Amino acid sequence: MDNTAQPLAVPEKIPHSLIEDVIAILTGTLMVSFGVMLMKQAGALTGSTAGIAFLISYLTHCSFGAAFFLINLPFYWLAVRRMGWAFTLKTFSAVGLVSLFTQLHPLFIHFDALNPFYATLFGNVIAGIGFIVLFRHKASLGGINILSLWLQDRFGIRAGKLQMAVDTCVVLASLFVVSLPMLAASIAGALILNLMIAMNHRPGRYSGV
Repeated sequence: MDNTAQPLAVPEKIPHSLIEDVIAILTGTLMVSFGVMLMKQAGALTGSTAGIAFLISYLTHCSFGAAFFLINLPFYWLAVRRMGWAFTLKTFSAVGLVSLFTQLHPLFIHFDALNPFYATLFGNVIAGIGFIVLFRHKASLGGINILSLWLQDRFGIRAGKLQMAVDTCVVLASLFVVSLPMLAASIAGALILNLMIAMNHRPGRYSGV
């Protein structure tokens, strides 16, 4: 009788179907945009390209959705060159949907009494879940997300850690836009969001394609 230990079988990777990708992108962008709406109503900030879009919307008459869509346009070149057309098309769709949904959510829901600290932290939690859904279906929300995912795939640098560093810098740059208490809440929210991504989206943890 052969008692030699047999290697564990590696589960076969099952590609996502088109309908699964569509549902995931709709679900992820709805969650991210709802989190953004909570943060916007609270007067909070976040990091990455969304944080820059927040700053523009606070300082000008441009809406968050329009600013977010325009800021991401230059990054699609890197996405096509480094990540391929499938990733780029999914990301373009996700960015467009988040831009659209952030305009539509306030038409259906508005909070008359909203604790800004609760809204900031909970908004980042919801957005973090949405990011993970998008990442697992090979999509992102452009900008720093594209760069961080490419660096993770190419060099093994964890996407969450890179985004955490960049997001903290963006939020700190907002010192003259929001109050110190709201800035602290925004930084805490950005840390929560990126810790969620760092723990749940890394090589070897998820076998979906």
